[in-house]
Amino acid sequence: MSRKEALSQFINQIHGRPVAVKLNNGVDYRGVLACLDGYMNIALDQTEEYVNGQLKNKYGDAFIRGNNVLYISTQKRRV
Repeated sequence: MSRKEALSQFINQIHGRPVAVKLNNGVDYRGVLACLDGYMNIALDQTEEYVNGQLKNKYGDAFIRGNNVLYISTQKRRV
């Protein structure tokens, strides 16, 4: 499997699931992945913003511009 195919498969697997998005400035956003495009632009539902590990804000929907994203990781489902 090529790297491009593996990335595409990963994106398909995490769509609609809880993810954590770390930004270049150190801020974390956690929410349900609604959309991800080829530029790493991300739309999240049920979004929470964490600064230094502390919950700062809750948003219904959030859009994160791809050039700010350091990484995306999956999370366990929320209770």
